Amino acid sequence: MLKRFFISLLGTVAGIWISFMLIIFGGLMIAGLAGSDGDTGIRNHSILYLDLSGMIEERQQNASFADVVQGNISNSPTLREYIEALDKAKDDDRIEGVVLNCAGAGMGFATCEELLEALSAFREEASDKWVYAYSDGYEQGDYLLATVADKIFMNPLGGVNLHGIASQIPFFKGLMDKVGVRMQIVKVGSFKSAVEPFILTSASEPSRLQTQTYVDSIWSFMRDVVAANRGLEPERVTALASEFLVARGANAALEAGLVDSLVYFRGFEDYLRELTGIERDDDLRYVSPTKLLGEVSADAAKIFEAAMAQSRNADKKKADKPAHGEHIAVLYATGDITDNDGNGIVGSQMVPEIVALADDDDVRALVMRVNSGGGSAFASEQIWEALEYFKSKGKRFYVSMGDYAASGGYYISCGADLIFADATTLTGSIGVFGMFPDASQLITGKLGVNFTTIESNSNAMPPSLVSPLTAEQASALQESVEATYDLFTKRVAAGRNMPQDEVKKIAEGRVWVGTSALQLGLVDRLGSLETAIAKMKDELGDTHISVVFYPEAEEDFWTMVARSGALEDVRTAFAPATPALDAETLELLEYVARLRTLAPVQARMEPVIFEK
Repeated sequence: MLKRFFISLLGTVAGIWISFMLIIFGGLMIAGLAGSDGDTGIRNHSILYLDLSGMIEERQQNASFADVVQGNISNSPTLREYIEALDKAKDDDRIEGVVLNCAGAGMGFATCEELLEALSAFREEASDKWVYAYSDGYEQGDYLLATVADKIFMNPLGGVNLHGIASQIPFFKGLMDKVGVRMQIVKVGSFKSAVEPFILTSASEPSRLQTQTYVDSIWSFMRDVVAANRGLEPERVTALASEFLVARGANAALEAGLVDSLVYFRGFEDYLRELTGIERDDDLRYVSPTKLLGEVSADAAKIFEAAMAQSRNADKKKADKPAHGEHIAVLYATGDITDNDGNGIVGSQMVPEIVALADDDDVRALVMRVNSGGGSAFASEQIWEALEYFKSKGKRFYVSMGDYAASGGYYISCGADLIFADATTLTGSIGVFGMFPDASQLITGKLGVNFTTIESNSNAMPPSLVSPLTAEQASALQESVEATYDLFTKRVAAGRNMPQDEVKKIAEGRVWVGTSALQLGLVDRLGSLETAIAKMKDELGDTHISVVFYPEAEEDFWTMVARSGALEDVRTAFAPATPALDAETLELLEYVARLRTLAPVQARMEPVIFEK
């Protein structure tokens, strides 16, 4: 009894102390932010400054204190914010032009394609304004965006890393053999290569074929964009990409017509001052997308207010949702598909969200933005069924595909009235598999741990790490996977109005790019999220109907910190002194870590690391 009392007392004291420190920290941020940014207004002769560095996410994600400290969240604008800021800047007389600071943005091909589309629209519709790009050295994805600019500037010691598209797939079988772990596989689809890294040491021929196909398709798209925007022949672009041009330096890029001017950043800014009429000794009037949109205010009082609210209502949810009036709902479905937990598409959360939209009389239609390589087959089916319920209400349902809408990502898309994909979207991968690790060679053979199993009947002991599957278990699991695959192809056949046998011919787990998927009937049109929304408005006969994005994000204190100018200060103050891992290593480790939580039956595309 006394022990519990002291534990409770300590918990209360700790809670009070944390709240007190949160208030103090918020007060310090007021002083810091107030001192660092006294002028938050947008003045004439301003420049919309797109800082293309860091990871560009589909939309804002809420952050925790750990996310901020460990650097697991980016303060970069989202794709949505980039597009909306460009659209707003077209008609804002205070904005004279756009500067692309091409500093190595992390994004998928389709994300790059949609941002390219928004920049092209800005140039076409705001003909009196300019777009300039600058970089110390252009990586390929950033250079693709830069080609839309009126002029491309580069540091005299830089280079253009134009090299084509490569895919690199890690294989773990050699490692697993050494430690004594064997992965037992049940699957359907000769092209379903997501399991290959665990059972092979290199890609199978079907995997090589499909990967080569979509790598070539993506390169064709990029090559043609560069050629058109820079006035070069496509064959010339391919030749330049094959010369390891980046090693030849800035002059080679200039002579090849890939850039327009070699100048240090100081000289570039002097050029901008002259262009905008700013005195040589004055600062340029750069405006970020978030500042232009007014979505994230630099007003420290707002952040402090959020800190106070969080300390008072740490576990309180908002009971009342805002009234939006009649609108189109845009629902984001991004990340891994899981059953009950995770940071991506969580079935137990997504299903009630869709049902609520279906039952909301103010929601006239739905555009679901899918950016997922798949995941749990069970959760995919539940989401599919919820979307069918939405359609049963007589409401229209479109899908807009992002970088990926493959396997489970395609499963939840296939029932849409219209499917839009970008040319470089990776989709399809209609197939199912299950993976069951057998670590008996490690646990018993190497570590010397033995087990005695006593059963009331055969197969009473479920599959586990310490013993291989029995013949009956393997057979039953194969039947389960085949049944799931049959259901998957049946859903596709119904949604795409195709015979199931025809679906199976283009299924088998094969991955297709958007242009090929269009020809095969897996998607209806090539276009961005903006294209899908515009088409939905046109179909509803109301071009002025509002658009509301779901799930509706609630900015908490740490999210505001993450997206404010104080982010780096917080990381510096609290981050542990440990060496940082590169992005590719982190991505690989995160993928391996996710294996622990995978549902038994998966509709998932293999992880692919692209060299962009």
